[in-house]
Amino acid sequence: MWLRTSCDFSFNIIEPTPFVLMLRPRSGAQQWVAREEYKLTPSVPATEFTDIYGNLCQRLIALPPHFQVTTAAEVRTADYVDQSPGAPFVEIQYLPDSALNYLLPSRYSESDRFCDMATDIVAGYTLGYDQVAAISAWVHNNIHYRPGDSIEPVSAAEVNERGWGVCRDLSHLCIALCRSLSIPARMVVGYLHQLQPMDLHAWFEAYVGGRWYTFDATVNILQGGYVAIGYGRDAADVALYNQFGPAVFPTTQMVSVEQIVGDV
Repeated sequence: MWLRTSCDFSFNIIEPTPFVLMLRPRSGAQQWVAREEYKLTPSVPATEFTDIYGNLCQRLIALPPHFQVTTAAEVRTADYVDQSPGAPFVEIQYLPDSALNYLLPSRYSESDRFCDMATDIVAGYTLGYDQVAAISAWVHNNIHYRPGDSIEPVSAAEVNERGWGVCRDLSHLCIALCRSLSIPARMVVGYLHQLQPMDLHAWFEAYVGGRWYTFDATVNILQGGYVAIGYGRDAADVALYNQFGPAVFPTTQMVSVEQIVGDV
């Protein structure tokens, strides 16, 4: 399907403030970016770089008193998420180098604390994809998804203890459980068609059967319409913006995802 995504952030700026933004989707195996718009108001010099996870990032200094970032893209993405029940576990010695970092504990996914719990959840399931699917289903059924109910990221241990969280928090727990079983797992942030309420979204991917597969503990049935913006170990790596200096918060944040009917 073809989707038109857009995002609009506005800030009140007290003094010149350095920003690192991560708001541009990149083309890849699961999506193709046909058109893009990227507007800074007021217009300021910006430079772009690719971070260690391959995400497209923009550096700039926002000027007072008001600063706005407006982005839009037309993206072809899959009608259906690829699924592969039975895809095998990949032994550590056969993993690509790029996947090894996603085996380790990270700030919000303390995988070293979840081995016993993960082992209980996946008991009886085939090693690999089926274990990840069991973990995602367990989190979906046991951790209450409360969109818009959390501002600060919380760790996998915290969300497991309190029993609820936003999409980012559920992903942290799934990632920690997967890594505790030596299955590489990473966080993804971006857009999801027909998400309610509409906002930016977080899900996770696991490396089994020789490739990355999409999982989302916030939904009962995986469907298409995902547009990825950023990948990382956890929320610390995939912030859509980081600013430095006096704290700055969005005064407005508008997100839209619409299906395009007809030729692009």
